[in-house]
Parts: sequence; structure tokens; C-alpha cells
Amino acid sequence: MSQIQESTLIKDVQIVTLKPYGDERGRFMETFRKEWFPQRSWEIMQTNRSDSKAGVLRGLHYHFHQVDYWYVVAGKIRAGLADLRPNSPTYRAVQTVEMGEENQVGLFIPVGVAHGFVALTQVTLTYLVDNYYNGADELGVAWNDPTLAVPWGVTQPFLSGRDASNLLLKDIPPDKLPK
Repeated sequence: MSQIQESTLIKDVQIVTLKPYGDERGRFMETFRKEWFPQRSWEIMQTNRSDSKAGVLRGLHYHFHQVDYWYVVAGKIRAGLADLRPNSPTYRAVQTVEMGEENQVGLFIPVGVAHGFVALTQVTLTYLVDNYYNGADELGVAWNDPTLAVPWGVTQPFLSGRDASNLLLKDIPPDKLPK
């Protein structure tokens, strides 16, 4: 049975230690169950796949109306999280989670927690979301914001144009931040 633990650093983030079953043929593993997250009565609306080369950093992104659940299919990432919810007891707390290869975990990311990852190897990440893609709900904060200081372990990652232009937290208009 998989084990679900709440993050000790960011409220409502949950890390699922997955249990593989294997034999000479290979292995089997449950990677997601809706019942693992009873705090959100959600329905999976979309499943996405991201393939990245080593050194790519995606994020930090956050949403007002969407939770994410991540699982690394192949390779290894360092997920970065930052709590942007002003009413949260862990407001502005940050955390990194190594995922993939030897650390088979799932990661539940609630609304208002900024998230991203740096690909430590070539990687395939799948993520389940509880809303269809909506560009107006795809917001971002600078990956290297000194106020948040996410410990990525990289200084010059490969970034998309959009991620490279994300604003510092102090420069984001209040109506574009989680409530």
C-alpha cells in the first residue's frame, strides 16, 4: 500500500511514497488514487505529459482553480514548491522534492502553491489536473526570486521565454496572487 505524508514545510502539499510490485517480468505500481486526497472532491479533467532534457527548468507556475498531481515516468527531477497563499500558516515556505528513479513518489500540489521542476536527467513527467487548461489560470513567479530562494541546485537552467519573463513576487499585482 502506498503511504501518503503531508509535507512538513508546506501545508496541504502531499507526498505519496509509491509501492512497486515486481518479479522477473518487470513491475507494477499504482501511481494515483482519487481516495488518497479526500480533502479535494476532484475529478481528473486532463492528463498531461512533459518531456524535458537535462538542465531544463519549468516554472514556477501557480493556479487559482487547479490542483496538480505529478509522477515521474522516466528520469529524475527536483520539484520546487513555494506557498503563495497569504492566509496559509506556511506562507512563503519553500521545499524541494527529488522525484523519479530511486525516489518513486507522487506529488499533490494544491491551489496557490507555485511549482516547477528542474530536469536532473532527460525526464518524462505526467501530471493529472482537475481542470481543463486555461491560459488565464496559468500564472508564474520568477524561478530565481530571492524572496522565495527555492534551492534548485542550478544557476543557469534552460528556460522557456515565458518562464524567463516571470515577475518577482514583489512585482506581481495583488489581483494576480492567490487569495
